[in-house]
Amino acid sequence: MSSDSIQNSEALLDFLKDKKKAKPPGLVAAVLTLGWRAMLKIKHIPFQLFDVTIMPIMFTLLFTFIFGGALAGSPGEYIQFLLPGVLVQTIIFITVYTGMGLNTDIQKGLFDRFKSMPIWQPAPVLGALAGDLFRYTVASMVILIVGLILGFRPAGGILGVILALALVQTFCFSVSWIWIIIGMKVKTPESVMTTSFIFLMPMTFASNIFVELRTMPAWLQAIVGHNPVTHLTNASRGLMHGQSVLPDILWVLGASAVITLIFAPIALRMFYKER
Repeated sequence: MSSDSIQNSEALLDFLKDKKKAKPPGLVAAVLTLGWRAMLKIKHIPFQLFDVTIMPIMFTLLFTFIFGGALAGSPGEYIQFLLPGVLVQTIIFITVYTGMGLNTDIQKGLFDRFKSMPIWQPAPVLGALAGDLFRYTVASMVILIVGLILGFRPAGGILGVILALALVQTFCFSVSWIWIIIGMKVKTPESVMTTSFIFLMPMTFASNIFVELRTMPAWLQAIVGHNPVTHLTNASRGLMHGQSVLPDILWVLGASAVITLIFAPIALRMFYKER
């Protein structure tokens, strides 16, 4: 055997030894890495920035100046009522990207790639959810900045705003599990978007995001009053303005826990079968 062959064999043995010594990434590292990957998708698909930046600005400006005078006497008064609701509506709409991103990964065969990697099994799903939390935060900051420019003044101060954002993100995190299930059932990302709007449009518009519950007919109040979005809007609005909304906060936390306990196990079971 030549000296070159011996050296190559020794190099191969050293490589195999190092490979055996290498440890697979931990739970947190895997989730954070795949979460970063989810955020990088925005760089390659700039259109996703539309729902995170342009849509919140458009909704806030349009509803404030179109409905403000009629519903509250002036845009400055209406923005105090509207902004927490627009924030809730915008973040709930963005939850659909979790299912769309997962569906895209399935169609491109990335599941096979993840399957061959020594990572924690649920990491791709939780990483996608972590990346979406970043989207939620960006959209929330955009809405708050525009609101402050238009005259929004939260009486609850910074703490109230932070608590409201945390509550909205908690609820939206639980709703994202539903779109993960749909993302694994339908064939295209566009189908995920279409399916989501069938549910999200009635949930957000049949709520107290834009008008007070008491202004609606009695029969509609009974329906809207049980809408989870109504409770979430009440809680967010109350926290931002320093009001006592403990029942609504508890209702939202309870609903979030129930949704997660029901849909998260189903989503993960389907994910394992898909893999």
